[in-house]
Amino acid sequence: MAAKVLIIDDDKELCALIKQSVLQEDIEATCCYSGKSGLEKLKENIYQLIILDVMMPGIDGFETLEQIRKISDIPILMLTSKNDSASKVRGLRTGADDYLTKPFDMDELIARVLSLIRRFTRFNQDGRQLQQLIYEGLTIDIDSHAITTELGTFELPPKEFDLLLYCAKNQGKILTKKMIYEEVWGEEYVYDNSNIMAIISRLRKKLESNPGNPKFLQTVKGIGYRFSKEV
Repeated sequence: MAAKVLIIDDDKELCALIKQSVLQEDIEATCCYSGKSGLEKLKENIYQLIILDVMMPGIDGFETLEQIRKISDIPILMLTSKNDSASKVRGLRTGADDYLTKPFDMDELIARVLSLIRRFTRFNQDGRQLQQLIYEGLTIDIDSHAITTELGTFELPPKEFDLLLYCAKNQGKILTKKMIYEEVWGEEYVYDNSNIMAIISRLRKKLESNPGNPKFLQTVKGIGYRFSKEV
């Protein structure tokens, strides 16, 4: 069954171009030109991804994102003409999975679309819980809290494992330090990044053949970290 994408953007020409591009990847696409119509369409059909523009009249992208997250955990790729970190952080904290700034290369959009759909499908297979996550050069065993890399097999301490698993399950998504801290420690973020940085450093030594140029846990300067979508 073909994957389905919902495109919500008031730019009709861009919607048509995106739709044509995803159709070439055998992905069905529906276009909506307002946040309100997009929310209505989401209630009527099942999709594997939403492409959502930030700047729209009426209900803007941020408000639409908030409404979607009340009813669904579907991956959301946000589009914006704003090239500032504050806008990106707001979207990510509200629940966006990825961000692309206009104007963008269509090949990059398609790469991100395919990555997000693949990840969503991977973790939503009829409710079945996966026992292992397998990437290029890395296997994460959920039962044993162990990882296997080209450097060997290691059993990870709880915090290291929880942080790695959280990042891996959100592959390709930029995670702020606040998001990581509150998920892994289960406490309110108090702007103390030393614990996160220390664990990331230890993980890289166990995961990476070259910790100074990490393949898996990548730093997103000024925002947080991301588990690479390229593996």
